[in-house]
Amino acid sequence: MIKARRVVKRFEAAGNGSAAVQALNGVDLDVADGEAVALMGASGSGKSTLLHLLGGLDAPTSGSIEVGGLNLEKLNDTELSRFRRERLGFVFQFFHLLPTLSVLENVLLQGRLAGMPESALHARAHELLGRVGLSARKSDKPDVLSGGERQRIALARALVTRPALVLADEPTGNLDSASSAEVLKLLSELVRENKSTLVLATHSAEAAAIAGRIVRLKDGTVQV
Repeated sequence: MIKARRVVKRFEAAGNGSAAVQALNGVDLDVADGEAVALMGASGSGKSTLLHLLGGLDAPTSGSIEVGGLNLEKLNDTELSRFRRERLGFVFQFFHLLPTLSVLENVLLQGRLAGMPESALHARAHELLGRVGLSARKSDKPDVLSGGERQRIALARALVTRPALVLADEPTGNLDSASSAEVLKLLSELVRENKSTLVLATHSAEAAAIAGRIVRLKDGTVQV
C-alpha cells in the first residue's frame, strides 16, 4: 500500500534569523495492504509530518512516496484532490468537523465530495452512525457534543467512503482515558472490517497497541 523512499522534508526559514527545520531526514517506510502501523515518537520527531506527506497534504522536499501504486509527486492538484477524496480517510486530533452542519451532514459531506450515489451514501452514513453509537444525535451540531462524541463522528466521516488507507494523527490526543479507549476500539474494529490499511501517528502506548507493528521516529529518522 505504501512505499516511501529517502523522504526528506525541510521547512525553510521564516526570516528574522530563524534557521530551516529538517523535519524528516531520509525516511524509508513500507506498509503492506491491510496492515496497521503505528508511528511513535516524541513531539518534533517527524511523525505528523510523515503522515501528512503520505496523505498528499504536503509534498516532500526530496524522495518518493507511492500509495496504492500512485506516485504522489507526479500527481497534479486535481489528481491529488481525487486521491484524497476517494482513497483516503483522515482522522485528526482536533476533529475538524464543520460547525454549521449537523452530525449527519458532516458524515455525508465526505461521501458527496467523493461522488458516492446518494442512496448508498445515506445507507452507509446511517450504518456508521449506528456503529459509533450516535444515531440519536444525527441532527445535532458538533458544538453540543463531547470531545469523544466528536471524534466518533470524525471516525464515521473518515470511513464513509470505505477508503483503502486511513491516516490517524493523534486521534486520542484531546480525549480523556475512557473516551480514548472507546475511540481506539471503534477505530480498530471499523478499519479491520473495512479491510483498510491504517497508519496511526501517536505518542501513546495505548493507541499504538491497536497496530500490528510500531515504527519509531526520532529527529526525523526511523530508528532500527
